[in-house]
Amino acid sequence: SLLEYAPQCTFIQMGRDIASGHHEKWDGSGYPLGLKGEDIPLSARIVALVDVYDALTSPRCYKRPFSHQEAIDLIIEGKGQHFDPELVDCFMAIHQDFEVLSKASLDDAYQPMAQPTMV
Repeated sequence: SLLEYAPQCTFIQMGRDIASGHHEKWDGSGYPLGLKGEDIPLSARIVALVDVYDALTSPRCYKRPFSHQEAIDLIIEGKGQHFDPELVDCFMAIHQDFEVLSKASLDDAYQPMAQPTMV
């Protein structure tokens, strides 16, 4: 309905593309539409890689967080299958930044909460 209100808004269009396309896979085996390669919007291809990195390196109640290196290994393994090969190359050029941000995010998540002051 937002696109009906503002059909030329590229921000809304990108949000739609990401929401509907970040589970597509480069080789066409993803969902919901089975898009392949460059038929997947670029924004969705970028978010797909970042989303997988975040899911791997974040703790979940059902799994331990993977190390940065384990996440890199799985992303490289998915190059040309799950992920756009050019985006994997771009990711590899800046992966150290992801490691720093991921560690900072985990550190923030595990800071003890301040105890309320009793009056």
